[in-house]
Amino acid sequence: MSRSLRSGALAAGVAVAVITLAACGGEDTASSGGGGGGTSAVKVGLITKTETNPFFVKMKEGAASAAKANGAELMTAAGKFDGDNAGQITAIENMVAAGVKGILITPSDSKAIVPALEKARSAGVMVIALDSPTEPQSATDALFATDNFKAGELIGQYAKAAMAGKPAKIATLDLAPGVAVGKLRHDGFLKGFGIAEGDPAVVCSQDTQGDQSKGQTAMENCLQKAPDINVVYTINEPAALGAHTALKARGRDKDVLVVSVDGGCTGVKAMRSGQIAATSQQYPLKMAEDGVKAVVTYAKGGSKASGYTDTGVTLITDKPVTGVESKDVAFGLQNCWG
Repeated sequence: MSRSLRSGALAAGVAVAVITLAACGGEDTASSGGGGGGTSAVKVGLITKTETNPFFVKMKEGAASAAKANGAELMTAAGKFDGDNAGQITAIENMVAAGVKGILITPSDSKAIVPALEKARSAGVMVIALDSPTEPQSATDALFATDNFKAGELIGQYAKAAMAGKPAKIATLDLAPGVAVGKLRHDGFLKGFGIAEGDPAVVCSQDTQGDQSKGQTAMENCLQKAPDINVVYTINEPAALGAHTALKARGRDKDVLVVSVDGGCTGVKAMRSGQIAATSQQYPLKMAEDGVKAVVTYAKGGSKASGYTDTGVTLITDKPVTGVESKDVAFGLQNCWG
C-alpha cells in the first residue's frame, strides 16, 4: 500500500542521533518548532515507510506544521524502501536515545516491528501508529488512521453497483504479504463486492508493493492469465495507473472498471481522464497533525493517547452510483495530497 521531509536543527548532542538516522537509510533531519528552542522543546519522532511516496510527504508536512504550532522539535526517518523493517528499528532506537517523548510510525512490517516498539514504550516513550496498525494493535498506545477496511469496502460497494448485475471477472492488485493495510483494504473490497476470499469471480491476484511499474507488470500477468478481466481493484493509485497502462496496451482501457484507494492528487486527476473510476480518499496530514498534538499533550503532563482514532475516508468519483455515498472529483481535488 503502497508512503514522508526536512527542517532545522536540534541541539548539538542530538545532532549525532540525526546523523545516525541518515545512515540507517531513510529520512535524516530534525526540525525545530517555532515556539520551542534548544532542549526545552518537546521532541517528537516521525518514522514513515519511505521518504518519496506523496502520502508520506504530506504526512511529514502535517507533522512539521503541528510541531511548529506547538513549539515541538520534530525528528524524522524513513525506510529505504516499503518493507524496510530493519531501517525502522534503527530509527526507533536512535530516537529513543535522542530523548523523544513520542514516536509516530507507519509500520512497514506490522508484526516484525513489535519488539522494537515494546522496548521504546518500556522506556517511557508513547508510540502512535499512523495509517497502519501493528499486529497486535495493542503493541502501540494508539492508532490514528483511515479505516482501511472501510476504504476497501466503499470501493467494493461502488464496483458492485457499477457493474449493474454484469458477471464480474476481478483482478486484485494487492500490496505485499505481512502488511496489515494491504490485507484490510483487500478484505474490505471483497466484503463490499459481496464475495468471500476464494470466490471464483476473482480470477487473478498479484502483489505490487504499491508501485506503478509493478502494477503494470501485475496487470500484464493477469491479462495473460485471464484476458476477459472487467474489474480491477488496486491497493493504491500508482498501482492503478500502472494497471491502466497495461490495459491500454491491450485496448482494454475503455471497458475495464478500475477502482483504488488513497486520494492523492495524481490519482484524483486520473479520474478526470477516465483512468480510474473511483477511489477512497484518506487524509495523511490530519493523521500526523493529531499525532504530534497527542505527543505534546502527553509530554506536558496529560494522559497518553489510546485506542483507535478514525481520521476519515471519502469515496471520490464523478460517476456516482445509487446506494453508495460519494463526493465528486472537485471535492477530491480540494482535499487531495501530493
